[in-house]
Amino acid sequence: MSHFVGPVVVFGAAGQVGRELLKKPSIGLPVVGFTHGDVDISDAAAVRVVISRIGPSVIVNAAAYTAVDKAESDAERAFAVNEQGARNLAQAAQSHGSALIHISTDYVFDGRKREPYLEDDPVNPLSVYGRSKQAGERLVAAECERHIILRTAWVCGMYGSNFVKTMLRLADERDVVRVVADQRGTPTSAGDLAAAIFAIITMLSEGHDVFGTFHLTNSGATTWHGVAAHIFAWLAANGGVAPRLDAITTAEYPTPAARPSYSILDCGRILQAYGVALRPWERALDDILSSLHNDPAEQQWSGT
Repeated sequence: MSHFVGPVVVFGAAGQVGRELLKKPSIGLPVVGFTHGDVDISDAAAVRVVISRIGPSVIVNAAAYTAVDKAESDAERAFAVNEQGARNLAQAAQSHGSALIHISTDYVFDGRKREPYLEDDPVNPLSVYGRSKQAGERLVAAECERHIILRTAWVCGMYGSNFVKTMLRLADERDVVRVVADQRGTPTSAGDLAAAIFAIITMLSEGHDVFGTFHLTNSGATTWHGVAAHIFAWLAANGGVAPRLDAITTAEYPTPAARPSYSILDCGRILQAYGVALRPWERALDDILSSLHNDPAEQQWSGT
């Protein structure tokens, strides 16, 4: 039986995870979503008004400035959303006694480790985006007692722009696609993340209060080249034409923002605390590809 009386409020409702959270709520609580157009989380007064009006049991912060390369020249806005926005939600959650589930990133690490990162490993972000997300984590932990920080990685899904849709678009446009093969991590399904968040909320509602920082990705690991190879193999097996795939190094594909060369996350802590473990990334990716293939509204591979 739920101890919660208020709804779940999702900020970032138009994003990859936000769309999934609102698509099929699997909990016995109402879920209310706000897009950036509805509420700019960097506006503390706007956040306070919404939280006061709704009185949520749980706030999910799926809102973020996620344009990793653009953030290098737009640091002020990245920090406004990822640091100040996180603080505004944490303070509102604390003042109303709400739990806060805050989505963060593997990019808080520098990638120098060569075994999966634990939650307590030192952070050392390489990019403006990573630094802004790490600053947000710090404020969430400081300002809200009942917080769960979920670090995830390489999120992809049916909605918005992501690597999977980019690869499908390039497969349509090119005979040869070159993809970086020296960055290791774990693709994570937005839908699987949403389902896990609902599982956590259900346990919270039953009085299972375990708070702190947790890692949560699909299981297994690969490179961006490995993800592309899987996508193109799926295309070929499902009647599509797959381009030739060439492996390149990070140095051959310079970007404004530096990325960790290794950002595999150890997800043992959340399994122990909440019994949550996500399936292998390959199975999750197959489902995303099938959904995109079968949904005419999402046939625009490059997203919206």
